[in-house]
Amino acid sequence: MTTTAPEVVTPGSGERVRRLRGGLRRRILLIFTLGSAVLALLLAGATYALTRSNVVQQTENAGIEATRRNARTVQNNLRGPTPSAQPAIDALESLGVQRALIWSNDQWWAASNRYQSSALPQALVDRVIDDVVPARMINEVDGEPHVVIGWPLEEGAAYFEFFTLDEVSTTLQSVQLSLYLAGGITIALAIVAGVVLSRRAVRPVADAAMAAKAIAGGRLETRLATTADPDLGALADSFNEMARALQERIERDARFASDVSHELRSPLMTLAASIEVIEGRRDEMPDRARAAVDLLSSDVARFRTLVEDLLEISRFDAGAISPTLDELLTAEFVAQAVAISSLPETEVIVDERAASTLITGDRRRLARVIANLIDNARIHGGGSASVHVGVPSADAEVSRVRIEVSDDGPGVPDEERRLIFERFARGGVAGRRRDNDGAGLGLALVAEHVRLHSGSVWVETGRRGSGSTFVIELPAEDLGDDS
Repeated sequence: MTTTAPEVVTPGSGERVRRLRGGLRRRILLIFTLGSAVLALLLAGATYALTRSNVVQQTENAGIEATRRNARTVQNNLRGPTPSAQPAIDALESLGVQRALIWSNDQWWAASNRYQSSALPQALVDRVIDDVVPARMINEVDGEPHVVIGWPLEEGAAYFEFFTLDEVSTTLQSVQLSLYLAGGITIALAIVAGVVLSRRAVRPVADAAMAAKAIAGGRLETRLATTADPDLGALADSFNEMARALQERIERDARFASDVSHELRSPLMTLAASIEVIEGRRDEMPDRARAAVDLLSSDVARFRTLVEDLLEISRFDAGAISPTLDELLTAEFVAQAVAISSLPETEVIVDERAASTLITGDRRRLARVIANLIDNARIHGGGSASVHVGVPSADAEVSRVRIEVSDDGPGVPDEERRLIFERFARGGVAGRRRDNDGAGLGLALVAEHVRLHSGSVWVETGRRGSGSTFVIELPAEDLGDDS
């Protein structure tokens, strides 16, 4: 048995395992994106709160300073001989102050009709006038936020001034918009970075999954590329050691089966030749001896079939199959294969669409597939079979041909329909023997030969609702337009 150099699966090579990649990569990307979004929101909220506090504080500080300065002007104008605060109002207007209120001699004096005493919070009025303490509050005037600052004056007077927060709101809206844009850009960059990082994070796992899939498909020489990463290196080394041990075990078993089969051929040929000699003198034997010869001849034939099947299986395991491809007319080929089978009188029905189909394959191996299915029907299906050749009904254009072998036997239970194509499985639990016909390799060889021709095979319930129908689908070409 020949061995080849290990096939090394390097990061990024081959097709990724989609389900694995989709699941783990999506989780990594989702976690990365959510984390980035939460961080961006926290930073944006903190930035906005700090900016708002600073801008409002600056506005309040500027208002306090302006109120102190304007309060001195009002105080100087209230010292005149008249009790009126109108001179103070006129002085404020000359300075451009339009949002002011003066409390003097138990009377309110306003610089503007919009800003009246009703716009003042009562708590602020009590604090400034009664407690004689400078104070400030934020209040709305006609739905517009203002900072209201009160300043106590001499002789029970007080000065109040309004400072609009419109500019502050505009500034904060600009800051808010900038933070939205920055947050969106940050999240978009986080998604891009998450995609890149998730690919890098999942790549070793995807490579391991792809290598495992390759090994399961028969490429036992597949290995993972070594890496300097201590964690991934341990994974690669363990995987490669497992693959090496598995390859050695399978190759050892395959060599054993091949060697045993080869060793058995010589004594088997001797037995067959001896039986032929004995059968040549069959007429001279008593009845009991004839029965013994018939039994021996039957067992030797069965033994020879078993050895041939084991040799064929060992060739598949060793990768030494070299099919001889011919172009075969499907209907003609199936009829010929049935004619040389164990039930040569089996009826063959060919649909009109399948009559002109052409398949490309190994004549001997495909004939063996038909023969094995007919043998299976003869042994387990009541001794009769029928063959139907058609095309999948859903195909608008003929690209595959469908060959069905049906019987009238007890059928195959659903839970056994995959098992019966395994080696040494005989219509039930693997290894169970119910009769002396067959060794459980016939359907396994059918599956191997069909797979070799890029086809598929399965079993379903018979056409009449009972029995079994073994279905083969093979790539085909329609010659109807060329005929």
